[in-house]
Amino acid sequence: MMLRYAREPSPASTAMSTSIQESTLKSWRLPVFSILGAISIVIWWGPLASSFALALHDDQYTHILLILPISAALILQDWFLRDRIQDWKSPEPFSGITVSLGSALLVIAVLMTAVARWKAVPLAPDEQLSLNMLAFVLWWIAAFALCFGARAFRRALFPLCFLFWMVPFPSFVLNPLVSLLQQGSAAAARLLFAAAGVPVVQDGVLLSIPGLTVEVARECSSIRSSLMLVVTTMLLAQLLLRSPWRKVVVVAAAIPLSVAKNGLRIFTIAMLGTRVDPGFLTGKLHHQGGIIFFLIALVVILLLIWILRRSDDGKPRITMRGE
Repeated sequence: MMLRYAREPSPASTAMSTSIQESTLKSWRLPVFSILGAISIVIWWGPLASSFALALHDDQYTHILLILPISAALILQDWFLRDRIQDWKSPEPFSGITVSLGSALLVIAVLMTAVARWKAVPLAPDEQLSLNMLAFVLWWIAAFALCFGARAFRRALFPLCFLFWMVPFPSFVLNPLVSLLQQGSAAAARLLFAAAGVPVVQDGVLLSIPGLTVEVARECSSIRSSLMLVVTTMLLAQLLLRSPWRKVVVVAAAIPLSVAKNGLRIFTIAMLGTRVDPGFLTGKLHHQGGIIFFLIALVVILLLIWILRRSDDGKPRITMRGE
């Protein structure tokens, strides 16, 4: 009768095996992510080109040009932060949740693209573009989750979700937004006229004051600067605030503030045009002065962030120390 003894692996061999596995995991993550990214460019090249062309020629979509560079910069910044670099470069075992999420998003992206390309559902051209771009963003989020794991995905959750701003609003979403901005801007301007003691009558988007009738047309809805203000506020809140509810407060404040700034613009131009010089009604302040009122709103946002940062920093913290 022969007895055989199984030799247990030594700590050195175990460490070497682990090191080899880690090196292998490190080596394939970025190439696979790059391959998936290249595949997405090939599949969605047409919608990408259309979206960027739309952003270049239509003021309502200008913000799209900023989204990809900002998201990439945020992810790269997090990559190179010393205290976080291990979350990216240290290999992480596959988790069921990450694999399931990434796989599900990939399937959804493919299905959405198939619906848009094969016209399984009757869609307008702008709706097809939005659906294609939504599928493109979902593909990138899925590829990131599959290749870099749960920890890196949690770190990059904001810049990844920020990519959804690349999806152009279809007309059935954009038109109600513009209408709300028109109505809100007219109401805000009416309140300012009333506060200044100027007799004013509002009829929908028409404002009548002595010597002038103002129509808040679609072009005057300030949709471009309003979207830019919300996007900028989201970025500033993410970078400068830590508390989630404080971030929500700041972003929520940007929405009525975007209406208020346009009301202030209408009030200012109308008052200058009737009290100072009629040329203000058709001059540079009317056509190119939006940046001034955008900066005023941005200063208000920064002031709000400063106040919330002070309350956040001044909050007492309890540190638990082990004995």
